[in-house]
This record gives sequence, C-alpha cells and structure tokens, in this order.
Amino acid sequence: MQKEPYILELDHWIIRVREPEFSGPYPVILLLHGWTGDENAMWVFANRLPHSSLLISPRGLYPAQPSGYGWHPVLPNEAWPRVEDFKPAIERLLDLLTAVRFPNVDLSQISLVGFSQGTALSYTFALMCPERVTAVAGLSGFLPEGAFDLVASRPLLGKRIFIAHGTRDELVSVERARLAVELLKQAGAQVTYCEDDVGHKLSTSCFHGLQEFFSSI
Repeated sequence: MQKEPYILELDHWIIRVREPEFSGPYPVILLLHGWTGDENAMWVFANRLPHSSLLISPRGLYPAQPSGYGWHPVLPNEAWPRVEDFKPAIERLLDLLTAVRFPNVDLSQISLVGFSQGTALSYTFALMCPERVTAVAGLSGFLPEGAFDLVASRPLLGKRIFIAHGTRDELVSVERARLAVELLKQAGAQVTYCEDDVGHKLSTSCFHGLQEFFSSI
C-alpha cells in the first residue's frame, strides 16, 4: 500500500512526491508534465504505475502562457523546441536526483513518464544520459529538433520505451509520434507503440498498455 503524495519545496522548486509504503532502496519514476502543466498534472497516471516505485513529479522551470509551466522558455514564432532548449532542465533534474535529496532509493536506474512537452524532455534526457535511465513512457509527445544527431551512436541499446499517441491529436501530429518510434528504434531502444483514435490524450487501451509496460519491467 502506498503513502499519500505530498509536496516538497527544494531550492524554491515545487515537487510532488509519492513514496512506497515499504522501505527502500526502491526504484524511481520521474513524471514530467506538458506545456501549461504543473506538479499535479501527471497524477492522472499515478495509479497505472507501480506502487513499489517512488514517484517524483516536479513543476516545470519556466512560466507558460496562458498559465502553468513548461520545460523551456517561450520560443519565438511558436517554433518546435530543439534538444539544446532542454539542457537547463536536464541539469536541474540531475541535481535533483541525488541520494542527499532522496535517500534510500536506487538512483542508478530511473524511469521517465512524460506527456507532450514532457515527453520531449524525457526522450532528450534518455538520449543524453542513457546510463541513468531504465525505461521511458512518451505520451502524446515528440522528439525535439536536433535529436537525430544523438541517435547514430545507439545510446538506447536495450532500453525499453512505451509510446502512446492519438491519430486525432491536434497539438502534436501522429506523424511526429511515428517518426519518434523509428528514430528511437535506430537509437537501439525496444519500442512498444500504442496508437488510437483519440486527440491529445491517452485512450483507454493505451492506459492499459502503459500499466502493462511498467508491470513487465
């Protein structure tokens, strides 16, 4: 049985956390929300994730428009973000994920669950820091521009990735998800892909797929 989630404030950074009931060391799942989200936005997925894992859901670092937060500053002309736009967020996450801040956990292998822009951050984190990552779930998301340059060395060899996307997604086209599937396979990942007839959200079947993905890791 898991404990109730609670809010941490670390260096003026708001983070929502759910600990397992039993003592560690236990695995970590990092929940990364999309544009205009916050530390509460990803909790809709929490019950589909293993109760044996520590869930960490940080608030995005930059104010978004019209509200909420994001993982990079507002870009000019509504441009798609590039890999380098996420580097400050990755550095902050690496500073966060330490034994000093979270004792009694296994920080050598971390799973990431991202939604929309949070998916782009998750993919970038995995490509840049593959030694820290066990698995990634990319929900209604995309690979940022410039990610192709990180694929050739096959940094994700043996890593597991779950991708879910809607064919009627009006914010991130399904073609971007299909491209991510191919590029992440080129990077060496074992990709499970769930596509369904929905918009910018998860379908019921892909919710089940997410749960099955983590139960098999």
